[in-house]
Amino acid sequence: MSTATALPPVESSPLRGSARPPVGGVELTVLMPCLNEARTVERCVAKARAFMAASGVVGEVLVADNGSDDGSQARARAAGARVVDVPIRGYGAALIAGIAAAQGRYVIMGDADDSYDFSALQGFVDALREGAELVMGNRFAGGIRPGAMPPLHRYLGNPVLSFVGRLFFRSPVRDFHCGLRGFNRQAILDLQLGSTGMEFASEMVVKATLAGRRVVEVPTTLSPDGRDRPPHLRSWRDGWRHLRFLLVHAPAWLFMYPGLLLLGLGLAGSVALAGGPVPMGRFTLDIHSYLYFAVAACLGLQMLLFAGASSLHAVQIGVLPRMPYGLDWIRRTTLERFLVTGLLLLAAGLALAVGSVVMWSAKGLGAIDPGQVMRVAIPAATCMLAGGQVATVAFLLEYVRLSPRRRSADAAP
Repeated sequence: MSTATALPPVESSPLRGSARPPVGGVELTVLMPCLNEARTVERCVAKARAFMAASGVVGEVLVADNGSDDGSQARARAAGARVVDVPIRGYGAALIAGIAAAQGRYVIMGDADDSYDFSALQGFVDALREGAELVMGNRFAGGIRPGAMPPLHRYLGNPVLSFVGRLFFRSPVRDFHCGLRGFNRQAILDLQLGSTGMEFASEMVVKATLAGRRVVEVPTTLSPDGRDRPPHLRSWRDGWRHLRFLLVHAPAWLFMYPGLLLLGLGLAGSVALAGGPVPMGRFTLDIHSYLYFAVAACLGLQMLLFAGASSLHAVQIGVLPRMPYGLDWIRRTTLERFLVTGLLLLAAGLALAVGSVVMWSAKGLGAIDPGQVMRVAIPAATCMLAGGQVATVAFLLEYVRLSPRRRSADAAP
């Protein structure tokens, strides 16, 4: 559901490097996405190779180059890395191609700007050997050195987005955007990640959590990078792309909970005002408030219907593994039930509308007290609008059910 450009499934990807099984006894691939990192890529490769030599890990260093024009590829090869060229631009595109081309059973990925310490990867390796399928670094637990992270990222961006991710998906990860992370290669390939931009970092955590993968964190440190140019990350643009990804993959939080709140407040207010004005101390709620409460109820209903339709579609196409809690009822409904409900609401609205005309006729079709007639006209319009919403969404759900089913056993309506 991400709006970023999606890559084809890894097995048929046109990027150089196929989704081959691990080669021989290679246990670990240290994967570095790279775009013009000539100043630092050699140091990063040397640290990773030194770690593997010191710890006895059989592995390789793989640099996924995203079109560098500063000689990064030659420097990486000179330092002992294997280089895969990735023609599709983007952080996610580089990593997807690198994961596909990796030869190790496990992959530890990290930026090639020397901000992460590739000589201190033992915690990641130990967790992977113990069965973790995604091992996230936690920079807030391990230490952020002065100047390594802008205050905007440290105190606002990362904490807020990590909190949203934990809230929406019940993820254990407290540092959603740490770039140093390890994983079981096959487990991540099975997720069919497709975001080509920076939101790839969120996609990996979200889909691993939704798929029930074992996700753990280990402390890691963050140092100032060794670049002599601004970073590729754009704070507000990429922050929004991460937030957008989280929202799109959490239809319950995007639509259902706000919809329930609006529907509940709207109905409560409408019922309270149906019989007449309601004094509230220094002010009084009357027909104008009644109208706004009715609109809130209609908007809340529409959001609930959107939550059901979007969740069903996401499950049908394999983006979500199952219906979110509280929305499974949408799968048990039928077109006929929705249509009957919609027609009943429409009929109730029409009956109330006729009643308002009768009231007007009793006054000789002349001037009439707005407070009297609007207390009939507002619920009439609300019922007709709600009936139309339910009936039209009934057909939308039928179109959703016709979409191809992939991966999830929960996809069947």
